Amino acid sequence: MNDKKLAVIFPGIGYHKDKPLLYYAAKLMQNKGYDVINIEYHDMPQKIRGNAAMMKKAAMLACSQTEQQLYDVDFSGYDSIVFIGKSIGTVALAKYISDHNLNAKQIWYTPVEATFLFRSKDVIAFIGDDDPWSDVDTVKKTANDQKITLYSYPECNHSLESGDVDKNIANLRDVMNKTDSFVG
Repeated sequence: MNDKKLAVIFPGIGYHKDKPLLYYAAKLMQNKGYDVINIEYHDMPQKIRGNAAMMKKAAMLACSQTEQQLYDVDFSGYDSIVFIGKSIGTVALAKYISDHNLNAKQIWYTPVEATFLFRSKDVIAFIGDDDPWSDVDTVKKTANDQKITLYSYPECNHSLESGDVDKNIANLRDVMNKTDSFVG
């Protein structure tokens, strides 16, 4: 008997499902037999970096739109659930899992500090050491305090990219290998 498996992909602002981390994560999950749902955000505020009020507004919008898009999903029909998010999407997925008490693995690509408010479990996370969207030291400390496995990529930004294409491809391969191992 085949297990029913679901992966839900949560984008960032400006980092949609066709960008490398989410595109290959979705392909990986499909290859592992998962149904894939892609969350999409609309009418998100712009120029929010460094503006706490706008970040909060964006997170609230992402969470609200997530609720709307997953309203009809019967999670009880799945044997395995994985939520994969990028940036603000990590906040929306962690809040959704917390609010709905779901048993789902979580993969956080470049989480922001607000993601850690939900005391998540069964998580793997990735961040670039030069991520301008996060206080990287705070993210590292909080991940450690909450016993969340966090992989850090030197000289990489919020997309886990540097100025070196070969390094970016190697990092992407490493992230996907770790994602694959985590999902099992």
